[in-house]
Amino acid sequence: MSLDSLPENLPIPLDDGAASHLINIKLPKTRLLATNGEIINLGSILGYLVIYIYPMTGNPDVRLPDGWDAIPGARGCTPQACSFRDHYAELQTWQASLYGLSTQNRDYQLEAKQRLHLPFELLSDEAMQLKLGISLPTFKVDKMELYKRLTLITKDGVIKKIFYPIFPPDKNVNEVLNWFYENA
Repeated sequence: MSLDSLPENLPIPLDDGAASHLINIKLPKTRLLATNGEIINLGSILGYLVIYIYPMTGNPDVRLPDGWDAIPGARGCTPQACSFRDHYAELQTWQASLYGLSTQNRDYQLEAKQRLHLPFELLSDEAMQLKLGISLPTFKVDKMELYKRLTLITKDGVIKKIFYPIFPPDKNVNEVLNWFYENA
């Protein structure tokens, strides 16, 4: 099974309204550990910030949870990360900070960052601070609670755009870039 590509016939996630409350709210001053060892306070980042939030990055040596491909929106974290990697320079023309974020620990994320050659940092929210602070949507699988896939664009800490649900995940970067071309 390849983590780099999406299997055919994945279920398409439907908008359950779980992210509709997020527009125009301020990110909380949440301190999260980045893959480079820095502590990042999302609520204090000025300018544009893109945060793509994903359930979990697969590891070639670790089996995905049972039924993973049947969960709408779960599959595709690696293709999504790689698409943001491939368009990173273009995002930089908007002077936008970019982070990936999941509940996985820093060591797990660091393996993915290095293996996928990501030019941006991944953030670990193991304690689900953003869920508690702004009610991000989650789901449960194999005794784990994970974030549903969504992308936020903020300006000076205020959420200006939400992409939710996201499908297919590898095309999300195109939606983000289109938003910048139309709105920034």
